[in-house]
Amino acid sequence: MELIKGKEIAENILMEIKEKISFKAVKPEFAVILVGDNEASRIYVELKEKASKRVGINFRKILFSKDVSEDKVIKKIKELNTDKKVSGIIVQLPLPNNLNKENIINTISVEKDVDGFHQKNQHLFLENKDFIYPVFPKAIVRMIEDTFEKKKEEEKLKAVIVCKSSDFGIIMKKALEKIGLNAEFIFCEDLQKKRKNDNYTRLILGRADIVVSACGIPKLLKENMVKNKAIIIDGGITKKDGKVFGDVDITSFSKTNCKISPVPGGVGPVTVATLLENVYLVSEK
Repeated sequence: MELIKGKEIAENILMEIKEKISFKAVKPEFAVILVGDNEASRIYVELKEKASKRVGINFRKILFSKDVSEDKVIKKIKELNTDKKVSGIIVQLPLPNNLNKENIINTISVEKDVDGFHQKNQHLFLENKDFIYPVFPKAIVRMIEDTFEKKKEEEKLKAVIVCKSSDFGIIMKKALEKIGLNAEFIFCEDLQKKRKNDNYTRLILGRADIVVSACGIPKLLKENMVKNKAIIIDGGITKKDGKVFGDVDITSFSKTNCKISPVPGGVGPVTVATLLENVYLVSEK
């Protein structure tokens, strides 16, 4: 087994951004809205702030209490939309239950939606028009491409996405097709129900050269479910008893020739780096 080192990939992306920004007279500015007191969200925002400062992006953090009204958050987003200093905007998820995520995300200007979550940006992405690349799929694709450079396969490879929703499955499928892969997606729930059926797992996962998982189910994927030389990108994350787990039962792969992104230290750092890459790219427009 070989680990795909997300931290190294992220570092390369950040250094490229830093060099490009160093030549700019006006630095990009990144605005992040954080609602409530979710500890994990606070940590994620701090990581984004630290990385922004490293590469020369100005960082603006807007804090709201968990009982803030939806109208107040939307009003702030509209202010940021018209602020010429601000290049990119995100709202850190998850949001408190009293707030409508879709309403809030879709208030962000399409041109400043650096997470790529806006409904219109997702449609543009699927239609191959001018788009902001959704960050999480972008990070996964970057990791796969980095691994491809070492493998140098010539044939069109097969990819399978294991996910919770068709919304993510459709976007991720399109992202993989953009780099020349044959891709399909299946749902975590279906895999859980049927994974004891060897014929099913062999048919779906056993023929995949690349497996992308984003379920948040610890040890969902085991060695006997995939082919020996598969590339596995683990985008799942679960926190339990102070520890962080991915979807892959990584110990079961120890004697295989698979290449696997670990959790933590895999997709996470690359997601932050590609987010800041989006901030830089929109600032250029």
